[in-house]
Amino acid sequence: MLSQIKKYWKPLFAVTVWGFSFIATKNALNEVSPIVIVFIRQLLGIVFLTVVAVKNKNSFAVNIKDHKWIFVLAMIASVHLWIQVTGLQWTSASNTGWIIGITPVFMAILAFIIFKEKMTVQQIIGIVISFFGLLTLISKGDFLSIGLINNKGDALVVASSVTWAIYSMMNKKIIIHYSPIMTTLYMFFFVSLILAPFTINEQNINAVFNLSLSGWISILFLGIICSGAAYALWAQTLKEMSATQTGVFLYLEPFVTLFGAWIMLNEHITVLTFLSGITIIGGVVLVNRK
Repeated sequence: MLSQIKKYWKPLFAVTVWGFSFIATKNALNEVSPIVIVFIRQLLGIVFLTVVAVKNKNSFAVNIKDHKWIFVLAMIASVHLWIQVTGLQWTSASNTGWIIGITPVFMAILAFIIFKEKMTVQQIIGIVISFFGLLTLISKGDFLSIGLINNKGDALVVASSVTWAIYSMMNKKIIIHYSPIMTTLYMFFFVSLILAPFTINEQNINAVFNLSLSGWISILFLGIICSGAAYALWAQTLKEMSATQTGVFLYLEPFVTLFGAWIMLNEHITVLTFLSGITIIGGVVLVNRK
């Protein structure tokens, strides 16, 4: 029993933290702009992962060829993070949690279109089910109401699912010789460089200095716990468990977000919202099932 607890607490901690990340982001958006949240989150992640890398005696040697690919990943990650956090301004944390859960569906579609990977009948059925759940969630059951203007928050979060699928597919196909910790550390560094010119100005600096205690707690949670500790533990989990076993834990993330949004943000969770989310996850399970 003790060995099982030691084995599973790491992925459970990471998924729980990531589930609450949307709630912390919603709270921080009350005080600072999306790009500021992303930028500070990267800086704090860099600090944490640097400490971890030094403690683990990771090599900081630079490979220019690897850095070229990491920069490409950082470009995609910058767009992904910006549109996701921006979308959270106009949609609920619970909706975001469910929508992000559909990312594996977009990965399967991209793999089919770009890399000509085979798609089974089961996967096609899963894709149809997931998109039905997604459309039901966004429209609240009224499909005629779906529109970019009326649902721009949900639309941006859906777009961020696509960008994360692109990032994941790129990461899967390229070969980088750094450890997962060092790859993420360097990627955070590049994301910070990319966003710095758009972030560092008088207005944003004043906003950061005027952050409330609640705002700082949200930012520190996102940077140190979500981008730092959770990722480090997830990387360790991937070494200890198979990708299939690890991936199962990700199905819990939307439920964590749903519970947290209800308790901490007082978001109204309808039966339709819950059933739509379950439909999305059910479709994703079919897509991922071999």
